Amino acid sequence: MAKDAARKTLTMAGAQPQSLEEQIRQHEYGPYEERGRADGNDLDEGLRAEEEITHQKAGTVAA
Repeated sequence: MAKDAARKTLTMAGAQPQSLEEQIRQHEYGPYEERGRADGNDLDEGLRAEEEITHQKAGTVAA
């Protein structure tokens, strides 16, 4: 639920991160919050976020 709220906030605010690194940081923040800000999964979350973002971009380009 927090992840959806974060995405809506970014979309509604019109904030468009400029770098892939910044997009990954913003994308992985929701799961981090959902885990109660527990450390230790940053690499997995970062890789998952990068994969999702690049997949979304590839879909946008192809469409």
